[in-house]
Order: sequence, then structure tokens, then C-alpha cells
Amino acid sequence: MRELESGGEAEISSEAIGEIVMEHLRQLDDVAYVRFASVYRNFAKPRILRTVLGELSGDDDARIALLRK
Repeated sequence: MRELESGGEAEISSEAIGEIVMEHLRQLDDVAYVRFASVYRNFAKPRILRTVLGELSGDDDARIALLRK
């Protein structure tokens, strides 16, 4: 919440809120992060899920593979 307040913006985009929520969930609970991300990022393809799981494990190969496609 403080991140939003310190920004000084009158309006906050839902995208900005979603990204902040994801970052905090990632630090708190891996399962909650993946559940939220699955809805927020709409995992339409398995490679997107692989990328998110790679983010949790620090797997740079998963992120690089997503960029190549």
C-alpha cells in the first residue's frame, strides 16, 4: 500500500496493482503466488506456467525459452 501512496498518483492502474500484489505474494508464499499469477496472467499456454515456475526457482533458462518463442 505504501508503494502506491508514495507514487503520488491520483489514479493507479489495475496492472500496477496486480504487479505489486504478485511481487508481495512471491515473497510470502509460492503457492499463493502461482495461484494468483495463473488468473492474473491467464495461463493460456503451458510455457507461461513454466516461466512463472522458473521465476520462483530462479531458472533463467525458463525465462529465456519464453523470450525465444
